[in-house]
Formats: sequence, C-alpha cells, structure tokens
Amino acid sequence: MLSNKYISVFSFLIIIATIYLSFSTLMPKKISNASTPLTEFSTERALVHLKEITKKPHYIGTGEHKKVREYIVNQLQQLGLTTEIQQQVTLNGKFRAGTTTQNIIAKIKGTDAEKTLLLLTHYDSAVHSSLGASDAGSGVVTILESVRVFLAKNKQPKNDIIILISDAEEIGLLGASAFVNRHPWAKDVGVVLNFEARGSGGPSYMLLETNGGNKKLIEHFVAANPKYPLASSLMYSIYKMLPNDTDLTIFREDGDIEGYNFAFIDDHYDYHTVQDSYKRLDKNTLEHQGTYLMALLDYFADADLSNLKSETDYVYFNLPYIGMVYYPFSWILPMLIVLSLLFIGLLIYGFTQQKIKLKGLFIGFIPFLGSLILSGLITVYGWKLLLKIHPQYQGVLHGFTYNGHWYIAAFSALTLALCFMFYKKHFEKEDALNLMIAPIFIWLFINIAVAIYLKGAGYFIMTLLYGVVSLALYLFSKKENLSILLTVLSIPILLVFAPLIQMLPVGLGLKMLVVSSVFIVLLFGLLIPVFSSYKNHKNLGRLFLVLSIIIFISASFKSKYSVDRKQPNSIMYVLDADKNEAYWATYDKHIDEFTKQFLGDNPTEGSYDNLTTSSKYGTNIQWHKKAKVKTIIQPVIEIVKDTLIANKRSVHVQIKPQRMSNRIEFISKNPILIESFKVNGQSYKKPDNEKYVIALRDHGKTVLSYYLALENEMLDIEMTIIDPVDPGFFIYETSYDLLESMHFNFKPRTETMMPTPFVINDAIVVKKQINLVLN
Repeated sequence: MLSNKYISVFSFLIIIATIYLSFSTLMPKKISNASTPLTEFSTERALVHLKEITKKPHYIGTGEHKKVREYIVNQLQQLGLTTEIQQQVTLNGKFRAGTTTQNIIAKIKGTDAEKTLLLLTHYDSAVHSSLGASDAGSGVVTILESVRVFLAKNKQPKNDIIILISDAEEIGLLGASAFVNRHPWAKDVGVVLNFEARGSGGPSYMLLETNGGNKKLIEHFVAANPKYPLASSLMYSIYKMLPNDTDLTIFREDGDIEGYNFAFIDDHYDYHTVQDSYKRLDKNTLEHQGTYLMALLDYFADADLSNLKSETDYVYFNLPYIGMVYYPFSWILPMLIVLSLLFIGLLIYGFTQQKIKLKGLFIGFIPFLGSLILSGLITVYGWKLLLKIHPQYQGVLHGFTYNGHWYIAAFSALTLALCFMFYKKHFEKEDALNLMIAPIFIWLFINIAVAIYLKGAGYFIMTLLYGVVSLALYLFSKKENLSILLTVLSIPILLVFAPLIQMLPVGLGLKMLVVSSVFIVLLFGLLIPVFSSYKNHKNLGRLFLVLSIIIFISASFKSKYSVDRKQPNSIMYVLDADKNEAYWATYDKHIDEFTKQFLGDNPTEGSYDNLTTSSKYGTNIQWHKKAKVKTIIQPVIEIVKDTLIANKRSVHVQIKPQRMSNRIEFISKNPILIESFKVNGQSYKKPDNEKYVIALRDHGKTVLSYYLALENEMLDIEMTIIDPVDPGFFIYETSYDLLESMHFNFKPRTETMMPTPFVINDAIVVKKQINLVLN
C-alpha cells in the first residue's frame, strides 16, 4: 500500500505527463527526408520549392511576383499538367479593393466526376516586405509535393481535381473571387481544401467553412483519417471572430461551396514581415500540412462530393491516439439536464446524510472566487504594467511579442501559485467535499451559457461530468484516498483543455492572457479533491510562485530586439500635390534611430492630415514632420464625364500613373451614396439588402484601393452618385520604392530592424485632388 506522500507524487507526475502529452501529440516531431519513397510526401522535397519562391517579397505587381508565378507554372507542367493563367480584373466591395488577378489553374481529370475537389492556396506575399514563406508559400509547396505524390501512384481519381494557386489574396481575396465568380469550373466544385498560415510555426488547425451544418464535413474528415487531426467546434467559433477571412470564405459566401481550412498560427510575430522566411518556417509544421493533404487528397479523390450539405451541426474535438470525437448539437441540452439533475440529487443526498455542510459549501466559494478574481485582475493589469515597462512591445502590431510564450508560462505559473495560496488554509480546515462544490456550480453555469450562446463549446460538458463523478465518488466511496483515481479520470480534460490555455493568447493576442488564467483557475477547481490530498500543497504554491518569478525575469532578458527578433518601424514620404507641401510620417509610437533621421528630434504628434485612412488593426499615423518638396511625377487625372440628371450625378474619371506606382487609393472627403461603381469594366456587387453599392456615412472614407498589376495600367472609373453633392474625391498614389529612390539619401535600417507590417511603409505617396466640374 502506497503512503499518502507517494500517492501525491504519483498523482502529480500523472498530471505533468498528461499535460506534456497534450502538447507533444499535436503535430509531427520529425520531417520526411529526401530519401522518402516517391509515392510518399517528403517535407525536404517540398522545401526545395519553398527556397526558390521565397527569395524576395513577391506581392502583386512586382517582378518577383511574376517570377514566382512562372516557377509554379513550370513545376505543374513538369508534372504533366496543363496550366491556365486566369487574368481578370476583380473587385471586392467588402474590402473596397481591386486589381487584375492572375490565378494559376490546373486540373487532374477524373473518371466519373459529378463534383470536383479543389486544392487551394495563394502565391502572392503580403505587401510590401514579407517573403511569404509561411503565408502562403507553405501552402504552395504542400500542394506541389502532394500532387506530385498523387500522380506518382499512377491512379486515376474518380473526381476531377482542380489545383488553384490564387493571386491577390493578401489585398482582398481577389483571386478567389475571380475564380468563383468568373471561371466556368467553379460551378462544379464540391469541396475545397485550403492551406493558409497566420504565423510561422506550431500545429496546423482544421477550420471549417460551411453555410449550413458541419455534420457531413466532420464525418468525411474522420473517414479520411489524417494522422494528426487537430480541430474543435470551439476553434471554428473563435476563427469566425477573428478579422481574417481566407480565400475559402469567398467560396462559401459567393459560391455556397463547403471546405476545410488548414492553418497554423503560432510565432504570429513573423506574420506579414520580412521574417516570414524559409529559415524561420517550422519544418514540422510543414510536415503537419502534408499529413493533412495526403490523407484528404487520397480520400476525396474518390469520395462522393455531390452531397456534403447538412442542416445538422456537430460538437467535435480531438483526443491523442483516439482522434476526433463528435456528436450532434442536439445532445448538448439533454446531457446538461441529466448532469444538472444528478448534481442536484447528489447535493440533496449529501445534505441529508450530513456529509455536505451548508456553511462549508458557502466557505468553498471564497477561495475559488477569490483566486478567480485576483488572478484575472493580476493578469489584466500585469500585462498593462509590462507594456509600460517594455513600451517596445506596442510596436509589435500582431499583439503577440517575441517572448510571448514566456509570458503565457509566467502568468500560468503565477495563477497556480495564487490558487494554492488561496486554498492553503482551506485545505487544512475544510473537507474537500465542501470545497469541490463551488467549482462544479460555476462549470454548471458555464455549460448553461454554452448551451444557449456557444454550442461549439458543447464539449465543455466533460468538465461537469467529471465534477459530478468526483462528487459521487466522494459521497459513496469508502476509500480514504481517491486522488489517484480522480487524477486518472481527469486525463481527458487535461488533454483537451491544456493546449487551449496556450492557443487562446497565441491566436487572439497577449491581451487575452486573462482568459488563460481564468481557465487555469476553473480547471484547478475541478481538481481540488486531488490537490487537497497532497501533503505538500504549501510547497507547490511556493514552487509555482518562484517558477513564475524566474520565468518573468527570463522573459525580461528576452525583451530586447536582435537580429532574430527584429524591431519593426515605418516611414513614408507624402507629397500633397495641390498644396505643394511634403511630409515625413510614421505609424510608430516611438521614434528610433532609423526614423529619427527623417523626423528629427521634435516631430509633430498625429497625422499631417485628418483625412488619412487607418491601416489594418486601426493603426493611425502617430508622428509627422514637414519635408522638402521633391519632384515626384504626378498621375494624370482626366474627367471624361460629369453630368447631373435629376438627383443622379454620373461621373467618369481616368487616372493614369506616370511612374512605377503600386497602389491608388480613391477616397471621398465627404459622406456619399453611390448607386453604381465600375472600375476598368468591372462593377462592385451591391451588398445583400442594401440600396446602394457604397454608402459612406463618414468623412474621408476609402471608395477603392486598386493595386496596379500590369505595365502601364490605369484606372477607368465610372460611377453614379445620389444627390448633386461635391464628394471631394482625392487619391493617394503609392509606390513602395522609398528606399531605392534617387531623391533621398539616408542610412538603411540596421540588421536588428525591419519594416512594420500592416501599414503603408517605405513608400512615396502622392496626394492629389480630383476636381469635378458639372458639364
């Protein structure tokens, strides 16, 4: 018979081992090398392609963009496939974006196809400095290698297989829109497998896109049997909350086509930066993407794709070595009712048998709610304090710092320390039976909220199940020490929820660390019967406190920028052609040595103009300074037509760049209602249930951001405006060539710096008014 001391040690080791297992089984731990048989996926062979297509930034309109396109076409042709370049002027009213897209398309013919399987990713990198290794070079090479393997097996599929390497995803999902709305093959697509990235490493998550229920998509996914399935119905709910649509969103919204996203989100600080490189991509992550595509490509090549629609939704999650667990939403409420009644029945029995004391029950809420509230407050204000101590963190617009994982670990350890400290005296004075009821009550209310508002988190019911079983064992078991049994029973909960504690701040930013702290307290509460039996629980509290301090100190040492953790900064030169004034401007909150050479010691806070548009994540210009006016060749603006009939004003404008420009932003100074809007022959689609194509209710809003993809491309804009108001149109013509311009002389960034992503950067911008005159 083991002594209580050894039982406690054994129980604690089981918990530690389970948490380790929950992370270690998420993705492959080694990659397939170049000697892997030709009929199997090889990450090393895929990496050969990745190295070729990520040498330089290749955003739309650049020479490198063309080189990458030609390389992909060549590789597909070497596989014996006929390729097509779909060139199409495309607009997206949701993002107010447009360009001439050049999609790469190929097809593997099937034997008896009613519906088609489509493999999807994009080849353009983010504007303007990203090398695009993860986003989405990883998707390109995963598809190239998987298609090569599939063809090497010499097995003709039942279904046609379309390979779509789309263009202009980064500027508004425009390549996907061109295919779905313009290509004749789109109507035959039955399901889409889309490969994406929002970081440079970590496990790849499966995220569904469906207009209906997910039942059949989940059943097919399970039948395909990928080696490392990682998905949950909660993750899809979180995904829908993020401001990041994918190409697959266009297939769902415009084509009513179902599909799967496979995306990794860790190391988010590399996303859309020059650090999204071949060197920094996690090779095991690429292997994970390969395991998904090979399993699903083989399966869907011959599956029935004609009936993937469903009205039924499943709750689903994955368990190591078991795979996907799923059940209908309709089970959520009955399970909740049964467990609630069991819980109430056990409480009544406990009271009648005088095993549960009313006073002890209420006392049990004190340490639980205390640790929940205090850990939440410390996490929220602790992170705000860290932003004050390390103001450079605010320059990382992703919301996840280079040492972000250290902070997750530090706040997690601190939360555990607080829990043990709050419960220290109560473990000694109160019966565990009384202390365990408060957490079960809270989990009951959480599951009620889930059943009403967030059914995707329906698998949280396992926490209530564990709580009820624990309570029943304490009430009816004659064993003195149940810690080993309860520890073993907690394994499924730890396997499911431990990765969630890390994933939430990784996916949503470190500002969401508080959610992780709350989850830790909630899980700690469930394990009170286990921890209360530990004779050394006081020492565990001290251990976690010391551990958190050590991790916080380590994170501080890793807070500085370096060659591998570059400091983002931004600068642009703006010429107001009408006023003949020029400005230097930056989106950075803090001036560094690089931006100081432009802005000097005393820049003016805020923007040079109150009508500048904000970038992604709402980042606005922080500082500016007047600059010398340089001779920048201005675009030619021609008013072809400006007439008024009744209350409708018809305007036809042509904008002709005279230099190597990358983008033209067309902005209305005043609120405006636009009934129709056409660019280079293509029209904005009117939103559903809307009277106007564009309704701008505020001042200084973008009508169109058009990216120039072709040589000598111009903008030909025709529109009908409601009411004869002067819209006050003007344009920002942008070129990302500031660093190469002969007009300026400055020191380049140091090796520890990089361009800030998500903003206009390293750019020469010309602002020019469009002077309409009724005729």
